[in-house]
Amino acid sequence: MLLTGLCFVAVTGIVRYLGTDLPAAQSAFVRFAWGVVFLLPTLGPLLRAGFPPGALRLFGWRGVAHTAAVVLWFHAMARIPVAEVTAIGYLNPVLVTLGAALFFGEVLAMRRIVAVGVALVGALIVIRPGLREVSDGHLAQLGAAFFFAISYLFAKRLSQQVPAGAVVGFLSVTVTLGLLPLAIWVWVPMSLSQLFWLGLVAAFATAAHYAMTRAFRAAPLAVTQPVTFLQLIWATALGALVFGEGVDAFVLLGGAVIIGAISYITWREAMIKRRPVTPSDAETTR
Repeated sequence: MLLTGLCFVAVTGIVRYLGTDLPAAQSAFVRFAWGVVFLLPTLGPLLRAGFPPGALRLFGWRGVAHTAAVVLWFHAMARIPVAEVTAIGYLNPVLVTLGAALFFGEVLAMRRIVAVGVALVGALIVIRPGLREVSDGHLAQLGAAFFFAISYLFAKRLSQQVPAGAVVGFLSVTVTLGLLPLAIWVWVPMSLSQLFWLGLVAAFATAAHYAMTRAFRAAPLAVTQPVTFLQLIWATALGALVFGEGVDAFVLLGGAVIIGAISYITWREAMIKRRPVTPSDAETTR
């Protein structure tokens, strides 16, 4: 998870460095096209394996949601401080929790409701509407969090039908296809340097997802989830040291509140799953 956080901060730093010279849709398209190149060797076996009924439709709808999310994220990343993008992005698991209750019938226990409310308070601390101007970058990142949550809900449903490699591989394919017409519409000439940096974004993003998968396999979420708060610390340091962005104590506080709420949900549910069940007398009598 430490490596995951560093890789994701590298992704945001590079996109921030590239700035607004390239339209968001074009930058996102090139990044995901590089991702398809990296994953190309794995796509052939996945296609030959085939898919269960309805899976292709789910892949398509997930691609639509993720396409909207990445365009909004690239737009936000070029316009608001790195730390603010990172802090607002922590809303993703909160929105996924709400979506799972609405669409999958998962129980929304009181502890989840309270934690979601606390996380939303954390988001208000970060954005501070009414106390400062809320820019289009802030709104774009909120939209990105919403559409990323929808994408993750589709991924949850797909994970029950197809292998994890197919879920990851075909995300890159569908998002690249979804971004293609948007990128053509706004396309501007790009340099080899910009092409290289976006390839590096794809490499860091792929490494981050791989490291995160290994972390989830090695330790429970109750252990890995709190580590994600370090990503906000590193993002704040990157913004201050590299881009001259001020260190905003409210962003750190709001991010801590959001991560605290998420970590509480994760820890509490891990404890419930581990709670021993006392056997009945009949079960202990042989």
